[in-house]
Amino acid sequence: MSKVAIYPGSFDPITNGHIDLIERGLKIFDEITVAIAINPIKSGLFSFEERIELIRGSLDNHPRVKIDHFSGLLVDYVRTQKTNIVLRGLRAITDFDYEFQLAMMNRRLAPEIETVFLMTGLKWVFLSSSILKEAARLGGAIEGLVPEIVCRRLKEKYGLL
Repeated sequence: MSKVAIYPGSFDPITNGHIDLIERGLKIFDEITVAIAINPIKSGLFSFEERIELIRGSLDNHPRVKIDHFSGLLVDYVRTQKTNIVLRGLRAITDFDYEFQLAMMNRRLAPEIETVFLMTGLKWVFLSSSILKEAARLGGAIEGLVPEIVCRRLKEKYGLL
């Protein structure tokens, strides 16, 4: 039986930190599903379709990575995927507090689902999609922080090309 992990997030946009976590996760799991969380209350910079395109382009259609989406409770989605593993990344102590609360709520809702945390690679510990978008919006050099396809699309979005 293969081990499939669900890696949920907004991925607005995907960063090199996300990719690092996926690549390292593939050393542990047979397959990872990058699950884009659709939150009707939040509007992202990139549409759902654009996020899928950016993730695909960033991962070169990796055969062991599936891209999907969900809305509602993560645990409900995980159950539909016939797995019991959620993969999450931790950058700093502030991430831990938030992620710990989420993991405990998920455990309360679905005790059969386990959350596995991987520490973010040291190179990416400061990087978040929010900080990245702010730097890009203000014309900062974001090369090397995101895949080339994402860098180009961010610059297009902010009229910097």
